[in-house]
Amino acid sequence: MPRVLVDLLSYTGTKGGMETYTRELYRALGALGDDWEYLGFVSREGAELDLSWFPGRIIESGISGENRFIWAWGELTQVSRAANRERADLVHSPATLGPRRTRMPAVVTMHDMLYWSHPELMTTPLYSAPVRWMERQTARNATRIVTISPTSKNELVKYLGVAPDHVDVIPLAGHAPLDVDRSLAGSEGPLILAMGNRRPHKNWGALIRAAALLPASERPRIVITGGRGVDPLAAQVEEYGVGDAVELRGWVDDAEVAHLYSTATALAIPSFAEGFSLPTLEAMAAGIPTLLSDIEVHRYVGGSAARFFPPSDDRALAALIGRISTDPALVAEMVQAGFAQAATFTWERTARETRAVFESALLPPARV
Repeated sequence: MPRVLVDLLSYTGTKGGMETYTRELYRALGALGDDWEYLGFVSREGAELDLSWFPGRIIESGISGENRFIWAWGELTQVSRAANRERADLVHSPATLGPRRTRMPAVVTMHDMLYWSHPELMTTPLYSAPVRWMERQTARNATRIVTISPTSKNELVKYLGVAPDHVDVIPLAGHAPLDVDRSLAGSEGPLILAMGNRRPHKNWGALIRAAALLPASERPRIVITGGRGVDPLAAQVEEYGVGDAVELRGWVDDAEVAHLYSTATALAIPSFAEGFSLPTLEAMAAGIPTLLSDIEVHRYVGGSAARFFPPSDDRALAALIGRISTDPALVAEMVQAGFAQAATFTWERTARETRAVFESALLPPARV
């Protein structure tokens, strides 16, 4: 029975897509119904959350995943010690960073290389150099590296010098949030939904500027969730005079997410860069058309079901928003195409392909 220590020090309830990946992957791995054993080495904050999705024993580390210095120390040194104590056969770090050195094979899922490819868009410049150092150390120790798109694989090879055959591309999956009722779509008027943190690479200002380009009488509601504290987008909303159309909201609960997904006309994501795009799959699975910035990873996830615009072309985005808000035939076409596209990505596939990587990492090194 292979024993896997899962590095959950980053799991605190605040990390968005990487936590969704961890939950859904391990829920699906547990559903495979085999004889693998999983041990979750969890942060102090994570230990207070609902961890019923994890298919094994939880080990409380006492290490804060929110204090960056303590967390970094824990990642670099304490994960490997816990793996030794538990006599693990393998370590898996699902959130990009992991231990500097392990006695047993290690697999790390590295989601993106944004600190390398777009350092100018990172909100914590002083943090960039330490993160890049940790990513390099993690990659050097890893027996195998999993990543979530061809874009991220190419950047791993480019920036970390990882051999291409050392990296496995395993896409994520997505499903509609619970309690979404698309019979309510449009019942509150045209609504463009956008969901995510306020890091600069998300490019939310494009939605605000696009709204300003539309005549006031033709502007749909634009709801951007995911802010924390004083929203940095508020000044732009005021500057462009679109406060009547653009609503800035913080993190919303499940009930509000279901309501927004039920009533939205379309989801818009104007990012300059991403490692993947879980919101795209979740929206398409729910029957919501997606408007995506024309970057490689969005083409990979959205396929022919989405509509694309250059992330720096506010007029192109405004034109798409105007069209999707007034063209029911286009909406119906995109909904059906979105269902088909989302169905090609499943968590079962992600789990089975990840398990195959674990098995490969556990094989004895090939003799030369």
